[in-house]
Amino acid sequence: MTEQRTHAVLFDLDGTLADTAPDLGGALNRLRVECGLPPLPAEVLRPHTSAGARGLIGAGFGVTPDDERYSALATRFLTLYESALCVDTILFDGMHEVLTQLEDAGVPWGVVTNKAARFTLPLMRELGLNERAASIISGDSVAVAKPDPAGLRLAASQMGVDPLRCLYVGDDERDIKAARAAGMRSVAAAFGYLGNARHYLDWGADHVIDHPTGLLALLKLPAGGTI
Repeated sequence: MTEQRTHAVLFDLDGTLADTAPDLGGALNRLRVECGLPPLPAEVLRPHTSAGARGLIGAGFGVTPDDERYSALATRFLTLYESALCVDTILFDGMHEVLTQLEDAGVPWGVVTNKAARFTLPLMRELGLNERAASIISGDSVAVAKPDPAGLRLAASQMGVDPLRCLYVGDDERDIKAARAAGMRSVAAAFGYLGNARHYLDWGADHVIDHPTGLLALLKLPAGGTI
């Protein structure tokens, strides 16, 4: 892809912008206790966080979406999560600095997540980000979620920025596929829930960063204006 100046930055939410694993894992463990099972260690559940209910229920119960038990488990899990979705969730180390630098440079940023709006909007509000983000696109904001590019294109449209001038940062292969399909440059967030896995090197991302502040070095942010 031809290198373009970046006029906007978009982030995935879980595992990229915010560390939501403690609260998602907490909801899964409360569900396990309700079902008469012991809690699982956080390090067992953390790698499955980006896959949401599907990944966590799979890790916690060995149940896939085609299992007849999945629907009831997923419904209860989401209810438990919704009741305590920002108890221990925080921005990843360095992310506050990244957002502040983007804002100081006059570069709008937004969020495109597959997380449903009933969770995304309250969480962004609790994190103090809902008024700062130029666009917040949830999984149910568009007809088809990532890896379809519709959400990324909608965010770019809301910000008035050509997708070619946008950068999308995510910690899952679907994020990289969505960025590519939208015509955006992609950044794989290796600091998320990937652990020691190196398979992200096969995703074909335009860039890989090991820490949120790697984005600042990548973009060479000036004191203000576009990049």
